[in-house]
Amino acid sequence: MKLGLAIRELHRSEHKLACQLSALSARHTVEHEIFYTSRDIAVWSREHIADLADAGTRYGLTLSADPHSTAHAAGLQQRISALLGRRPEPALLLLADLRRVHRTAAGVSLDWELLAQGAQAVKDVDLIDLAQRGHPQTLRQMRWANGMLKTLSPQALSS
Repeated sequence: MKLGLAIRELHRSEHKLACQLSALSARHTVEHEIFYTSRDIAVWSREHIADLADAGTRYGLTLSADPHSTAHAAGLQQRISALLGRRPEPALLLLADLRRVHRTAAGVSLDWELLAQGAQAVKDVDLIDLAQRGHPQTLRQMRWANGMLKTLSPQALSS
């Protein structure tokens, strides 16, 4: 069934989003709102990865429930962040990172939509329920990144 392809792609894109949010947190430790919020909302993607791995078994998929944390690079990224501090260049890097997170979250949102439509077509109530739980969290991740871009871009681009 082709629905397995949608589950696999969503699993892959959620993994990418979790990694990007974790890297964002590690790279921008001096920006406390970025550091804590990105770390907190990355948890949603890690939960989605585990839920999708579980759902995938019903469609013959073997997906990892482990999000393969970027912890090995986090220490180095945090040291670099501390060295760079609040110079203007990190502000531009932060905008680039937030743009990347926003674009990835938008793609994940579309993947949730596709999965929900497919689940409705085959009347898979459990998969519909998963999409109804996961998609709103992805939308919140995307809106957060968009809001941070709007908040931070005037200062970063005008200085």
